[in-house]
Amino acid sequence: MSYFSLALTLIFVVIPLLLSKTLQLGLERDTIVATIRSIIQLLLVGYVLKFVFDSESLLFIFLMVALMIGAATQNARKKGKTIKGITWKIAITLIFIEVLTQSILLGFKIVPPTAQYIISISGMMIGNAMVLAILFLNRFAAEVTSHRDETELILSLGGTPKQAIRRQLLDAMKASMIPTIESQKTIGLVQLPGMMSGQIIAGADPVQAVQFQLLIIFLLLTTASVTSIMLGFLSYPSLFNERMQLLKGNLK
Repeated sequence: MSYFSLALTLIFVVIPLLLSKTLQLGLERDTIVATIRSIIQLLLVGYVLKFVFDSESLLFIFLMVALMIGAATQNARKKGKTIKGITWKIAITLIFIEVLTQSILLGFKIVPPTAQYIISISGMMIGNAMVLAILFLNRFAAEVTSHRDETELILSLGGTPKQAIRRQLLDAMKASMIPTIESQKTIGLVQLPGMMSGQIIAGADPVQAVQFQLLIIFLLLTTASVTSIMLGFLSYPSLFNERMQLLKGNLK
């Protein structure tokens, strides 16, 4: 795609701007800011990735993955900032997912140990884990708030924090995992995934593109389950004090 063709795609930005202006939605500024940021960020990342791919340096690969984990952690922590230590809990979860998935992929030689594969797949996994962390924290906050009386009742009857919070924890885990599972039920029928479509547009064999997409689908299932469950079990103890009492105002 030439830069002229890329410039023409701004038509797809003008359309929502006009609709927002016409209906007085007030989204014009956010749309423009989002567009400018996406252009700058993606172009910069493109040049950085080209440099990293050409160098094949393990140090640069590590730095790129660390940068992605750091950015994802900072973004996700905003939804759970009232939970003590949520930053390091999210970071540990993302690091664990990265180590787990890459160990399997590289250990069984499913993909070659090159920057092209490691960084690309890491980006998809970390990005998906970030979204799942946000979904979990949002739902968990809502569940704890709406069932506070029930939780305190169980505690007053001698129940442990784990017993008192179990229902809310499992409901939040399930709710954050459902979108990933449901979307994969109709994949290929309702939508063609981005990675698969990109490969086909680039001229790859459709069957090979499907094989790589299946790899990503299976990885996303692991990411969804590990993120929700691990972050859940790391987070819930922070809602209670040393006397096993539910802290007030810990979730909003």
